[in-house]
Amino acid sequence: MSRSISRREFVRATTAATLAAASPRIVAGQAPAVKPSGVKPLVVSSGNGNRYKNGGTMTCVEKAFSMITQGSDVLDALVAGVNLNELDPTEGGVGYGGTPNADGIVQLDASCMHGPKKRAGGVAGLEGVRTPSLVAKAVLEHTDHHLLVGKGAQDFARNMGFKIEDDLNTEQSRQRWLEWKRRTDPGHYLDPAKRERAGSQARLDMIREGWLDVEHAWGTINCDGINPKGEICGVTTTSGLAFKIPGRAGDSPILGAGLYVDGDVGAAGSTGRGEANLYGLCSYLIVEEMRRGKSPKDAGMEALRRIKANTVEKRLLNPKGLPNFGISFYILNAKGEHAGVSMYAGSSYAICTEKGAETLQCDGLLEGRATD
Repeated sequence: MSRSISRREFVRATTAATLAAASPRIVAGQAPAVKPSGVKPLVVSSGNGNRYKNGGTMTCVEKAFSMITQGSDVLDALVAGVNLNELDPTEGGVGYGGTPNADGIVQLDASCMHGPKKRAGGVAGLEGVRTPSLVAKAVLEHTDHHLLVGKGAQDFARNMGFKIEDDLNTEQSRQRWLEWKRRTDPGHYLDPAKRERAGSQARLDMIREGWLDVEHAWGTINCDGINPKGEICGVTTTSGLAFKIPGRAGDSPILGAGLYVDGDVGAAGSTGRGEANLYGLCSYLIVEEMRRGKSPKDAGMEALRRIKANTVEKRLLNPKGLPNFGISFYILNAKGEHAGVSMYAGSSYAICTEKGAETLQCDGLLEGRATD
């Protein structure tokens, strides 16, 4: 009599079959034609990659891992995973229902990199498409470019057959924006210093009062993966900084900042304050540190130390003289080793292996909280 199997049993079974298929058949007295890579498949992401299911049964990392172990291209699998977050209206910081900009418009950014093919694609300031990661992938596949922005990105998406919607706000995202508008009183033009303080203070107050989840202030998902052949890819997608200046592009669509992949070395991606990451192109830095022999964790800590050293403006420092913002990196190398690191302890990241999906704690560079 047949019996139903659990999702975890299914993942384990498909992983074993894939690993067996990836191993060369050895004939007695004959050397194997291909040297086994010895890499176990792995998907690593920001913590929200093991949280949202868009009404289904799998999270991002579970979906991506399942597809990888069934033989799908790694980038196809990762994009399918983050699509769950982009399409889930409760996510609040990615895709449909993402936090709007200062004008109440949801503008989305994304990038992706394919390690084996040495190709990349990205979009910034994209309006009207719920899945910017798929448009970024289309840029990779159908153009000679790495980045399309604004109306040009939307026109490209329309030409590629994507549905363009008038408004990606949900009732929840619109209410968050209306509350922010009420608090900042943008009908008055303030001097730059006062305007910065007003906008930042409103965001902090809304986080404390529960209007805005702290992760959604910089809502993003990064997801990277490796298959049994050792092929590495990555994707990052976001609605960007909550209530940003219209047209602002953060680190997520920028190669070397929100995402960087070298198929021979590893991958790194980020969530958190994009401007801090952009200044040092820290995902690129992390991959280069791994190229020099550092572990994923040590490479990530080096990037965090670089950000800390570069943060000198008083408005970006807390009373202790330390960065008053959060930023995290999610990292894997060509051996299948992984790490999650963050400026302050307490953040999480997600992985999926043959053991199933897990949410783990990031290693923090600093103790306490950004707002201390």
